[in-house]
Order: sequence, then structure tokens, then C-alpha cells
Amino acid sequence: MVPQLEPGKLILALLLGLLSSTAADWPQWRGPNRDAAVSGVALPEKWPDGLKKEWQVTVGEGYSSPVVAEDRIYLLTRQEDDEVILCLDLVTGKEIWQRRYPAPYEMHIAARGHGKGPKSTPAVSGGRLFTLGISGILSCVDAKNGQLQWRKQFTKDFERTSPLYGAAMSPLVEGGLVIIHFGGHDKGALGAFQADTGKVEWVNNIDGPGYASPIAVTLAGERQIVTQTQYYFLGVSAASGKLLWKIPFKTDYDQNIVTPVAYKDLLIYSGVSQPLATIRLERNAAGIVPKEAWRTEAHPLYMSSPVVKDNLLFGFSHRKSGQVFCVDADTGKTLWQNDGRMGGNSAWLQAGSVLLLLTDRGQLFVIRPSRTAYEPIKRYQVADSPTWAQPVLLDNRLLIKDKTTLLSWSLKN
Repeated sequence: MVPQLEPGKLILALLLGLLSSTAADWPQWRGPNRDAAVSGVALPEKWPDGLKKEWQVTVGEGYSSPVVAEDRIYLLTRQEDDEVILCLDLVTGKEIWQRRYPAPYEMHIAARGHGKGPKSTPAVSGGRLFTLGISGILSCVDAKNGQLQWRKQFTKDFERTSPLYGAAMSPLVEGGLVIIHFGGHDKGALGAFQADTGKVEWVNNIDGPGYASPIAVTLAGERQIVTQTQYYFLGVSAASGKLLWKIPFKTDYDQNIVTPVAYKDLLIYSGVSQPLATIRLERNAAGIVPKEAWRTEAHPLYMSSPVVKDNLLFGFSHRKSGQVFCVDADTGKTLWQNDGRMGGNSAWLQAGSVLLLLTDRGQLFVIRPSRTAYEPIKRYQVADSPTWAQPVLLDNRLLIKDKTTLLSWSLKN
């Protein structure tokens, strides 16, 4: 006889089952909250001398990071002149399905060494997968079988459909809407599309796109989308796209790349050769006003987005050929910085008692999040070619995308 649960206990059991089934998902750029924070992982009590490779699969080129939902890996890559959307089994790496479409692209001469992309990380939500190709092609496919549901190419909206060095921002799914910045250099728009149909919900033609990925936050009593555009750091209403606030923000060669970080009531941002700074949003009779809280000239960020652990902000400056630093997130005071010379780019994971730092040299550093000194615990070589994509940590498994392959490493001793 099957035991019967009381209605309240049944609902609780169903909720717990739902939570357990989704706890291991990494559904978008920088994870569930777009802050590189990992939850529910079983970290080694003692980090092994080496990691065990579980599998390695050739998937194609590009800097797009893998995402994971319901034990499936989704990835956007390039194979010759096609962009390819892949679905792989998380445990074995075996292909479940793929969908490809023609996407020839000529990279700007200043960035040809980085290849023809794609650079944008997919987002999976509600059984749908959303991808943005390097030339600005937005696709929605069924996450189960890869069938195309809708697609946008924006060639009728703007003469250029991607910025100078290719579309790099990663789609954000918020309130049933898919939010991207489309268009090209000097002329583009933030736009929200209904996730199920692709129908336009709102468009704001404020500026050309940068390369940063937006975040969704509730600050100053308003749910808003915050991002770096070509010339601004700004926030718009998540519901309507109406501009709420903006501040001028220009970097050399218009390379606004860093994903903003929300900490308490602060927004943290930076850019190449620009200060690391924070603003606090205040509401008055005229609306929302950004007020600077602190800034430091010591730690400019190029492409590497920082991470917060407790009240500590850890980042990777482009100074000294790649320098790790730690500042007090409340005051901006520098607590320490290492000797540098670690590479051109990095990606962080905040995983409980440790930080993981992947550099573009294929080196993974396990770091103790100390406020007094740089304290590396272990260093592993996890790829033989450049690693520009965000790593993914799920339970005991670490996913690494290098130039052409996807690798799965076990953290078990």
C-alpha cells in the first residue's frame, strides 16, 4: 500500500523535489543569479594533486560558455561558416542533438586573433534555449529537441547588427522576456522579446551595444535591467524599457565589457583603463539618481568581471599583465593584490569556502577568500589551448571550454 501524505506535506514534498531537480542547473551567463556564485557543490576536503578528466569532446570554436539544465549541457559554437547550437549529455558528453545555421562573419582586423566567435553565452528557461550569434542572430529553440521556435536577425532595423568586435552580450531572461542589446556601432537598442513567441515587448533606442551582459536587480524600489552600453552605464525598467538613470561611461576603443555586480544597495562597475567604482541609486521627486559611493584607480578591469564573497570584492585587473586583487566592497579600500603576470583574462567562480579562478592560459587556481593576503591552495592545468569561456561547476564536475573542445573534470579525490 502506498502511504498517503497530508495535503500540506504533499505540497512540501513536491516543492522539495522541484528544488532538488533544479539545484544543479547553471542556466545562463555566470550562473543562476549572473554573479558567478555556485551553490550545492560538494567540494573536496583536501584538494587533490591532480584532477581526473572524465571526457573531452570537440565542439567547435568560440568564447561562448556552456550552460546546464536538467543534466544537459547547451553550447553555442562555430564550425567553419556555421554557428552550431549543441546539446550534450552532462555525464558522458555525448551529443543529444544539434542545430546549425549559416553565419559567415568577417572579424574586425584588431580582433582577428580571437577568431570569429561566437562570444555570447546561451540562456535556458522554461524549456527553451536562447542564443545570440556573433553577427546578432537571436534564436529560440526547444531545449528538448533543438527545433527552431523563432528567430530575429535585425537586418531591417539597423545597418549593422553587431558592434565592431562582434556581439558578445549574453541574453537575459526576466519575467517571461528575453532581453538583449541589438544593433551595431553607434546605433542600436535594448530590446525585450516575449520568450514564447518572440514578439517585441519593448525597445529602447538609447545607444549602440557594448559587450557587457546585463543583470536584473531591484534597487530604489524599481525592478530594472542594468548594463554597460557603448557610451553609458545605465538602468532601464524591466517591465517597460523606460530609461531610469544613466551615467557617461566610455573606454578606449568602446570596449565596455564588464558585467555589473550588485552588492547590497551598490552597483559595481569598471572598464579598461577606468576606475573600479560603485554607485548607489537614490530616489527623489525627479526619479532615480545615481550617486557615486566609492572609486579606486588601482584596479581597472578589462574583460574580467569580478565576484563578491561576503563583504570582499575579488577581481582580475589588466595591470601587471593580469593581477588578482581584493578590496573591501563597502569602502573600496584595497586589502591586497598579488604580483600579477597571470594572463590576459580570467573568469571567477565563488564556491562556498573557496574561489576558483580560470585564466586564459588554461590554468585553474583554487584560492582561499582571505581579506589579508593572496592565498592560493592549488593550481591545475585544465586545458592545452586558450580558455576564455566561463567555467561551470556542478557538484563534483567542472566543465571547461577551450578553443575547440569541451572538457569535464572530476573534483573527486
